[in-house]
Amino acid sequence: MYSLISTPLCNFGVSKFPLPTSFNFSYNNNPQFLSCRKSLQIHANAANEVDRQIETVQEEPKEENLEAEPQNGSNNISSTPSPSTAPLDKDLKKVVQKTAATFAPRASTATKNPAVPGTALYTVFEVQGYVSMLLGGALSFNLIFPSNQPDIWRLMGMWSIWMFTIPSLRARDCSKNEKEALNYLFLIVPLLNVTIPFFWKSFAVVWSADTIAFFAMYAWKLGWLQKTE
Repeated sequence: MYSLISTPLCNFGVSKFPLPTSFNFSYNNNPQFLSCRKSLQIHANAANEVDRQIETVQEEPKEENLEAEPQNGSNNISSTPSPSTAPLDKDLKKVVQKTAATFAPRASTATKNPAVPGTALYTVFEVQGYVSMLLGGALSFNLIFPSNQPDIWRLMGMWSIWMFTIPSLRARDCSKNEKEALNYLFLIVPLLNVTIPFFWKSFAVVWSADTIAFFAMYAWKLGWLQKTE
């Protein structure tokens, strides 16, 4: 700062108004003049050094910002879901919801569902769903009405989750994630019940597969296995 101001004044004084030779000679040999001149040069050099330090300090945050911006960009790219999987998941949810709404039991009128959490009807549907699952397991394992041949009781036990458990739980006013899990189960369980007997003809195995699929779907949709921070 000081160097920029002092240099033009000196040049102006030298170029525009040249001093006499005697003046230059007398003052150049004067010790006071030399010491003053030397102090001015030291002061100008110090001012230039301060200016350089200020410029370097101002440039360092810019470099840090430039280094931080690519990292932030990479984090945003990694955190955002891939554009190909998001539409696929959305379309799958629409298909499952539409299919379950078409074939699953539902209310005959468009009134508000009275089985809200905290009501007796909500508890009745919930207890009915899980009790029917347990009775279906007992029938499938031939613990109730035992017989040596396949009969209607064991067949009902195999299909108990799809016929009684899922409709009872869907009849409640449950959360969105739980309703999605039940919609998926309404389509997956029949596929399991039809496919497994081709490889293993056992009512107990089919009921066990349905139970595993039931709790696995609930764990996925309701986030049972996610770690809480």
